[in-house]
Amino acid sequence: MDKQTATSVFESLASGVRLDIFRLLVKLGPAGLVAGDIAAALGLPPTNTSFHLKALNHAGLISVEQEGRYQRYRANIALMVDLIGYLTDECCAGHPEQCAGLPAKADCNDCS
Repeated sequence: MDKQTATSVFESLASGVRLDIFRLLVKLGPAGLVAGDIAAALGLPPTNTSFHLKALNHAGLISVEQEGRYQRYRANIALMVDLIGYLTDECCAGHPEQCAGLPAKADCNDCS
């Protein structure tokens, strides 16, 4: 991951609503959720939800797939794992074994 991508992701997640949406979609994993159910789960107006979903999609944090007349949204788990790796690559001056309690990079092949 490069700095520009990381910055774009952080800017998108700087909204509390977007962070809530992303965390909900991460929780649901590959099943994802349709827009109306996201709005209902978080108590958001549908137009507000659409605005935030568009921003998350633009940042690459979520994907969207048309299902009939609905759109299903899923978290981009691979991007999340890349971001965590980007943030921790230089942990403890490049000696991650010194960073007590930090897990190794996640292997999330089953998450996408």
